[in-house]
Amino acid sequence: MANNADNKIKNPIHDLRSALEFLKNQPGELVSTNVEVDPCAELSGVYRYVGAGGTCQRPTRKNGPAMVFNKIKGFDDISVVIGLNGSRKRVGHFLNCAPEKLGHLLKDSVKNAIQPVLVSADKAVCQQVTHFAEDANFDLRKLLPAPTNTEEDAGPYITMGLCYASDPDTHESDITIHRLCVQSRDELSMWLTPGRHIDAFRMKAEAQGKALPISISIGVDPAIEIAACFEPPTTPLGFDELSIAGALRGHAVEMVQCKTINEKAIAHAEIVIEGELLPNLRVREDQNTNTGKAMPEFPGYTGAAKDALPVIKVKAVTHRYHPIWRTTIGPGEEHVNMAGIPTEASILDMVERAMPGKLLNVFAHSAGGGKLLAVMQFKKSAPVDEGRQRQAALLAFSAFSELKHVILVDEDVDIFDSDDVMWAMQTRYQGDVDTVFIPGVRCHPLDPSQMPDYSPSILQEGMSCKTIFDCTVPFHLKAHFERSRFKELDVKRFLPDFE
Repeated sequence: MANNADNKIKNPIHDLRSALEFLKNQPGELVSTNVEVDPCAELSGVYRYVGAGGTCQRPTRKNGPAMVFNKIKGFDDISVVIGLNGSRKRVGHFLNCAPEKLGHLLKDSVKNAIQPVLVSADKAVCQQVTHFAEDANFDLRKLLPAPTNTEEDAGPYITMGLCYASDPDTHESDITIHRLCVQSRDELSMWLTPGRHIDAFRMKAEAQGKALPISISIGVDPAIEIAACFEPPTTPLGFDELSIAGALRGHAVEMVQCKTINEKAIAHAEIVIEGELLPNLRVREDQNTNTGKAMPEFPGYTGAAKDALPVIKVKAVTHRYHPIWRTTIGPGEEHVNMAGIPTEASILDMVERAMPGKLLNVFAHSAGGGKLLAVMQFKKSAPVDEGRQRQAALLAFSAFSELKHVILVDEDVDIFDSDDVMWAMQTRYQGDVDTVFIPGVRCHPLDPSQMPDYSPSILQEGMSCKTIFDCTVPFHLKAHFERSRFKELDVKRFLPDFE
């Protein structure tokens, strides 16, 4: 595993720039262009073909390379990186781990957390340059190349901002990635999915009539981007997910005190936005475009613009010399990996505690954006294990509340090969006895089918029917479902370059 102190020696990655240098030596993992690109719809439109994958509109390319745009229309001395975590293989490279073992790695890293540390400003490259919002020429729209992913977007979006805030009373901190729309020269709207910890901090501060200081770090070590996507109950209120990134790297994430607010930011970030979530102020998300739409989200659809969102009043922007902007396409494979691998870790941890050794692996499938669908590989060793596979699925729903569907398969099925999973469904599944419905449960609000007009079992938007598809062979019938066995041999004797 790569969650120990030796990882610092084995893996040279410690920030975004070192990650990009690392990829330059990995064939086919990074491409760049010097052709000028418009951040308004064009940049994301290009990457949709190059490597978005996931639930993105076809044609697209799954597991394509990360991409660097070196010339951004309207912006000087700044480049844009997209798709960094857009393939599971690439994430495995970043974390020194076999792609199929990433969920196990993250599960172990939660248990070996290393808390972040504070460093002095002279060691924080994120503060090499400072722009104060009080300056007359300050304008987020001219300073930062936040893209619109489609021509219908409510505005420019910060899609890879690591939002960091603290409980106003306990001072416990949380880091998460949220949907941030640039609304004016110094204001951002922020959509917080119900239940997120920063929203709990915001509501507590608002009840006291106070603003909540918040930093937004953009362009960081990929380990931080992955770790930040953990959710409760694996990381309960007060658990700083930066400590998981510390475990992944074998050393603490370095933080720095912000210049204009009482909060910290990631010291090696390319860009940091400092601001405050204002109390009792709301803004319509599409007030500048009136499109009624927000931006493309992980299920593959453009989310509706929200009528009343909290506002971040920006106080300053700091950045490195020649900064690199980091962005992502909402419905891409990048979201699958960032959200899905922590989901896998959470499910593995909960089921392992309940029934050790039974759940071999989990894949938060691309078709569900890393959130809605999990394929679980379960091993039945004795007659008493029959039925425990469904108990494991119920535990998965508890481990990750936004999960909608679980497909259960046996140990001889490759959960990362959709054809193999579908084969199991065609030959080891009967709909009338192998389907378990759990109606009337909360799921993820961005699933567009979760509305009363779609199903009479849905009383209000946001509820869903969670479903288990049990594609495992009944234990007493295992002998009747053995796959054809082919001879094991060394293919390289015939094809030396075969991989």
